[in-house]
Amino acid sequence: MNMLLTAIIVIQVLSALVIIGLVLLQHGKGADMGAAFGSGASGSLFGATGSSNFLSKSTAVAAVIFFCATLALAYLSNQRPTAGGGVMENLPTASAPAAAPKTATPPAGQAPAGNAAVPNASTPAPAPANQIPK
Repeated sequence: MNMLLTAIIVIQVLSALVIIGLVLLQHGKGADMGAAFGSGASGSLFGATGSSNFLSKSTAVAAVIFFCATLALAYLSNQRPTAGGGVMENLPTASAPAAAPKTATPPAGQAPAGNAAVPNASTPAPAPANQIPK
């Protein structure tokens, strides 16, 4: 799969470079006026009109190859399996902490043993240690 992706990327880059070269070789619209007055275009390799026709067809073929490679890259990029997003997802999961042991409920009328330090509302609170009694 990785070699196929690399081959398609190479084809796309080469077709892009061919398109750039072919577009730069073509004559613009202003060059046609010079050919009408005998600028020597008839003595070229492709003839007076053969050059523009051959270059435009070659550019169209290179563009089709470029677009097919682009579509293939888009299709292959959507078919890749998604990997985990972060480092923390690869850590082993820790087991849940053990539940605290349940204490027996005291009989009615008695305060629970864990709250022995909390004074009842009926008993007066002791005076703070930093106050002097009068």
